[in-house]
Amino acid sequence: KGVNWSSGGVWDSSGSGRSGGSSLENEEVRKVADAMIVEMHAGLAFEGGSKLKMLINYVDHLPTRRENGLFYALDLGGTNFRVLRVQLGGKGRDIVNQQFEEVSIPPSLMTGSSDVTELAKFVAQEGSDFKQSPGRQRELGFTFSFPVMQSSIASRTLLRWTKGYSIDDIVGQDEVAKLAKAIERKGLDMRIAALVNDTIGTLAGGRYNNNDLDASVILGIGSNAAYVEQAHAIPKWHGLLPKSREMVINMEWGNFRSSHLPLSDYDHALDTESLNPSEQIYEKVIAGMYLGEIIRRVLCRMAEEAAFFGDTVPPKLEEPFIL
Repeated sequence: KGVNWSSGGVWDSSGSGRSGGSSLENEEVRKVADAMIVEMHAGLAFEGGSKLKMLINYVDHLPTRRENGLFYALDLGGTNFRVLRVQLGGKGRDIVNQQFEEVSIPPSLMTGSSDVTELAKFVAQEGSDFKQSPGRQRELGFTFSFPVMQSSIASRTLLRWTKGYSIDDIVGQDEVAKLAKAIERKGLDMRIAALVNDTIGTLAGGRYNNNDLDASVILGIGSNAAYVEQAHAIPKWHGLLPKSREMVINMEWGNFRSSHLPLSDYDHALDTESLNPSEQIYEKVIAGMYLGEIIRRVLCRMAEEAAFFGDTVPPKLEEPFIL
């Protein structure tokens, strides 16, 4: 309640005014926030209770800087994937060593085989400055930037694609099981220790350096948020309360929508023509995948109605998602 923001200026913390331009007045921002809070409570109450999935990810504790050993990570995002290895020293120490590689991947190849091939190459390059404890199997953390339903820390089912992806035959499948089989076929001595949403991975990484951190937000190709919730405040949680009494929640706030969101004609048109109409509305008005396309549509209208670029509309500007 004490901090407000706008897209075109800076809000003061008293709520009395602003500097610069903005598409939302302070009271409108509060209405959007209040509507999101209502949806959060509904999503925590039961599955399907809200546009916000409020997914339980079975992460009931975050890094404490006591972690020790060699760990791998595979991060599958909107347009690329990353493989990483990190040596943690424990005893409150900083990260001892880390390396990563990033590979672009088209949607048509995002089926699990190509990323494991890159992972195998990466593991093969493990240098002597990274030390694995004798007899200990390598552990892999898998971050996945799409909404999934989990039944444990290392199993999950894809609910739907976002960020422009649409591969129907993968929806409803357990991608962790598929990845594990691919790892086995490659002969890698590695087990998948955890699957988390990329927002939760960001939260865990931040907590490693700041014990007071309780929330994270992704603002990239897509947008999402995660935070630490009190386990007793999650009515749809039916298991034993974790010892920490906490549970990390993946909000999937990209799917939030409200009558208080100031959607323009350009927003409505983009949504109607998208691969997932009526879904991910909040993401479509704030995330990088869509902002350029909204600007392109505005410029096209200016070109058509006000001859902004002269007598004709530049052909390049008529290509969807060219910006």
